[in-house]
Amino acid sequence: MRRLLVLGAGTAGTMVVNKLRPRLAEDEWEITIVDQDEVHHYQPGYLFIPFGDYRPEEVTKPRRRLLPDGVRLVIDEIDRVDPEAKVVRLAGGTELGYDELVIATGTTPRPEETPGLLSDEWGRSIHTFYTLEGATALRDALERFDGGRLVVHIVDYPFKCPVAPLEFTFLADAFFAERGMRDRVELVYVTPLDGAFTKPVAARHLGGMLEDRKIATETDFYVERVDPESKTLVSYDEREIPFDLLVTVPLNMGADFIARSGLGNELNYVPVDHHTFLSTEHDDIFVLGDAADLPTSKAGSVAHFEGEIFVENFLRHIEGKEMRAHFDGHANCFIESGYGKALMIDFNYETEPLPGKYPLPGVGPFSLLEETEMNHWGKLLFRWVYWNLLVTGRELPLPALMSKLGKRIEEVGP
Repeated sequence: MRRLLVLGAGTAGTMVVNKLRPRLAEDEWEITIVDQDEVHHYQPGYLFIPFGDYRPEEVTKPRRRLLPDGVRLVIDEIDRVDPEAKVVRLAGGTELGYDELVIATGTTPRPEETPGLLSDEWGRSIHTFYTLEGATALRDALERFDGGRLVVHIVDYPFKCPVAPLEFTFLADAFFAERGMRDRVELVYVTPLDGAFTKPVAARHLGGMLEDRKIATETDFYVERVDPESKTLVSYDEREIPFDLLVTVPLNMGADFIARSGLGNELNYVPVDHHTFLSTEHDDIFVLGDAADLPTSKAGSVAHFEGEIFVENFLRHIEGKEMRAHFDGHANCFIESGYGKALMIDFNYETEPLPGKYPLPGVGPFSLLEETEMNHWGKLLFRWVYWNLLVTGRELPLPALMSKLGKRIEEVGP
C-alpha cells in the first residue's frame, strides 16, 4: 500500500484529495490529510464581515463534510517533516509515514513580527480582517467608529489575497458614505509599493480610483514600528502616519514546522519548481497554494488553477513518467469597489492584467479592469462556487492556463 500524505486541509489540500481519491485505487493508495482543527474557513468571506454583509457562521464548515470517503482526516499540529526518513511527526507524538507528500499549509498573519503592532491597542484601535476573529472584532469597531482617520496599512509582501486591502478601502468608503458620515472620515491607504496599482496597464485604467474617492495614498512606506500610545505608524525613513483606527495587513509567513524541518526560506515558504510545484530539494514533496514560494498571488484562484495542473502531473510522477503540464502562474480575482460594483483582473507570470472579457472572449459575462455590477455579483456567487464546486474537486469550465483571447493588448510604455 502506497501512502499519500497531505498537510493542510484548506483550499488547496481539500481540493487535491477530492480530485485524487477517485483517480487512485483504494487498494493501492492510502490518503491521509492533516490539519490542526476541525473547521474549514472560506477566507475571502472575511472581507465582508466588518461591514455586516456576512455573518461568521456563513464562512465556516466542518472539514469532514468537505472530504470524500476513503480519506483519513487527522487533527493535530504538525511538529516537523523528516524528508530523509519520509516521516511527518505531529505535536501529539504520532508519526505518519509517506511515499508522496503534499504540503498545503498556507500562510498566516504575524503581527508579532512588527514592533508595537501586537500591543494593548490590538483589537481596540488596531485591527486586521485576515482572521475570522479579527474580522469580527473589526465589525464591532466600525459600528462604534464616529469619525477620524482610518488608515489601511500593508506591512510587506507577499501576503494572501493581495487585492483585499484595496477592496477593504473601497468598501469602507461606501460604508461610511451610506451612513452619511463619509465627510467625517479621512481614509488613508499605506503601502510599501510605489503605488496602489503597480502594473502599468492596470495603473492606467484604475490609477484614479483612490483619488476620485478622496482616499489619500502613502507609498514606499516600510513600517519600522507602531507607537500604540501616540497611535502612529513609523517608517524606517522616519515618516510618521497617525491614525484613529488602523486596519493592518501584518507580515505573512508560512507554517513554523517548515522552518523546523529545514524546508523553507526566511518567510517559511518552500522553494518549488514554478511550473510543477515539485520541491527543488526533494522529489517526493510537492507544495501547493500559499505555502509555495511562487512569483504569483497567494490566492484561492491560484490554488484552483494549480490543482488542475498538479493532478495531471502527479499521476504521471507516481508512474515514473515525465511531468508534462506546466503551470503559467495564472491568477484572477474580483476586486470589490463599493456601491454594488467590482472589478476583475486576470494575469499570469508573464502577462499583466489586461482589459477585455472573461471567461468567454468578447462575451464575458465579466469585464476586466472595469467596474460593473456583474463583476460584483460574480464575487458574491463565488462563495457558492467555492463550497459546492471548487474545494469538492468538481470540474469548473475555466482553463487552468491563462488565455489572451478576448483581451486587448496595450502598450506598457508611457
